[in-house]
Amino acid sequence: MKKLISVLLLLSTTGCGIVPKPDFNLSEASINRPSSVLEALQAKPKPKFTIPVAVYSFRDQTGQYKPQQNVSSFSTAVTQGANAILLQTLLDTQWFTPVEREGLQNLLTERKIIKKNKAKANKNTKVTIPDLANARLLLEGGIISYETNTSTGGIGAAYFGLGASELYREDQITIYLRAIDVHTGKIMLSVNTTKKIFSQEVRAGLTRFTSLSRLAEAEMGYSTNEPVQLCVTQAIELAVIELIEQGMNKGFWNNQEVVKDHS
Repeated sequence: MKKLISVLLLLSTTGCGIVPKPDFNLSEASINRPSSVLEALQAKPKPKFTIPVAVYSFRDQTGQYKPQQNVSSFSTAVTQGANAILLQTLLDTQWFTPVEREGLQNLLTERKIIKKNKAKANKNTKVTIPDLANARLLLEGGIISYETNTSTGGIGAAYFGLGASELYREDQITIYLRAIDVHTGKIMLSVNTTKKIFSQEVRAGLTRFTSLSRLAEAEMGYSTNEPVQLCVTQAIELAVIELIEQGMNKGFWNNQEVVKDHS
């Protein structure tokens, strides 16, 4: 018994050296390239002047949470950075010039600091700084729906302890976006887009008694899940492109003009 205890203590102290450590599978960071639909828009003629737009809040309105394994708290089911994704998409279209509104208070604070520092340096001179750019359109909306298990299914078979199965699941996310004329407050355009989120799991296993009291088991498999953040990005990109095309069809703007005044 003492020898067994000694062997166990020896293994516990030297186990880190006996069991090989796997190498970390590190991948380099990469820049997210525009999608094919966004590149197709960029290849088309551009407007003579870009349209200044403001986005105060474009957020998750679903209230959906997903449980985390071995954690007592919950995390949101969809990204909370939809506002940043929308602003990036507006810039990438080359049709809009977003003005800062989400962090407006921080911007105003910095402008006050600049004005105060200039006033100290030029005591006898009236200090002025350029006015903030105003927006012509106000974009509102958000992620209004996240439905799980809209479609599920699979196939599997087993014989004599040997089996394999394939399962899939589809979720669905919906984006709503509207454009408001700042001068009149009228809602000029309204768009909603839907993107499905696909998940798949493939498994295979073996279960067999090698003797009366010995059971051998083996299992392997993999799963693939579309990142929700990328699906949100694709839905937002499609909504912005549809907004541009609807505006062109209704005569609000074209590739030679800025937004028209419909007051």
